[in-house]
This record gives sequence, C-alpha cells and structure tokens, in this order.
Amino acid sequence: MPTTEQKLAAVNGYVDAFARGDAEAIVALFDANATVEDPVGTAIRRGHDEIRAFYTGSMATGAKLELYGTPRCAADYVAFDFAVKLEWQGQKTVIDVIDTFRLNDAGKIVEMRAYWGPENMKAG
Repeated sequence: MPTTEQKLAAVNGYVDAFARGDAEAIVALFDANATVEDPVGTAIRRGHDEIRAFYTGSMATGAKLELYGTPRCAADYVAFDFAVKLEWQGQKTVIDVIDTFRLNDAGKIVEMRAYWGPENMKAG
C-alpha cells in the first residue's frame, strides 16, 4: 500500500511538472502500464507513450494548474480538486476538475481519472 507521503508527492510532482511544461517529469510519475482517462468517459490512454503524447498536447495549450485545498487520501487512492487555467477559443477560461490517482506500492500512478465536463468550464 502506498504511503500518504507517496500519494501527496505524486500530486505535488504532477502540479509542479505541469507548471514547468515537463511532460517527461509527468511520465516518470506513472507506472509503465498506467492508464489515463481525462475526462472520464473518453478514450483511455495506456502506457508511457500514450501518456506522454496526451500531456505534451495538454501542456501545449499553455494551461496551468492550481490546487484547491488539501488532497484526500484513502487506501491506494488520492483525490484532489484543482483549476485548469488556460486560453480556450480566444477567451481566458477556468475548468474546475477533480482528479483521482491510484498508486502502487512503489508510489507510481497506475490509474488517473479526471472528472470534469462542459458545466465545469467558466470565463476566467
């Protein structure tokens, strides 16, 4: 079971790497066989190559992440609430998102799921 420290380090490493535009640092947080579903209900990306491509594209938008509050840890999961701030269709936009990470014993993310939809997007 991953420790609370490992779960919080994954969240903080994720936000930090995104701020730096460092897709490789994000990929390093994930297990080689991990999945990313962002948002939930869309195609699942599997493995480092697909995860790298997804985050490279996401970072190319110039998006920045801002944590809201404290991540919540339970069993091998951590959930965290945050804002994605970006320019969307020529307008400053904020998307309110909740992500969940499931981690393995080594502290690597094995599953990432993002919960958001059009109703969570607003002018920013």
